[in-house]
Amino acid sequence: MQIIQSIQNRIHELRGERVMLDFDLASLYEVPTKALNQAVKRNLKRFPKDFMFRLTLTEWNTVRSQSVTASESLEIKGSQSVTASQLKRNTSLSPYAFTEQGVAMLCGVLNSDKAIDMHVAIMRAFVAIKKTLLLKNDFKMQMKEIKETISQINKTQIPLFYFVRCTSILLIS
Repeated sequence: MQIIQSIQNRIHELRGERVMLDFDLASLYEVPTKALNQAVKRNLKRFPKDFMFRLTLTEWNTVRSQSVTASESLEIKGSQSVTASQLKRNTSLSPYAFTEQGVAMLCGVLNSDKAIDMHVAIMRAFVAIKKTLLLKNDFKMQMKEIKETISQINKTQIPLFYFVRCTSILLIS
């Protein structure tokens, strides 16, 4: 479970997509970032623009500043790698971002046992995030229904304490 949490800490929201950065994936797969990017370049047909894109310098600076802030306040190892592992990176190039589908394609490009094991863990992390978002949306819908019911009660002049008592009984049983 700890590995899933560590992976989730490396998932960023960019351009409306949940993505992982090339150096975080390389770290998880235990390969140099350069090797990961070379494997991708040899298989570009597998990575259309909706699977992988290069961050703009503005996006890259935003991710770095958020990660440094997070690592200072939460001591997240995944975020700390942004600054530590990127010291050798060509500063004129920003990292590649891989969507969930792009990460799935990496499994076919990097074919080691470690890559396969990490791929499974990464997919589980993406699924866990989706489940959390679904629960959050379900909770929002329930709150909306309660607000609508209270609004109806106010319109029909049923005393609110009666509604609360009935709702409490329903929730308990």
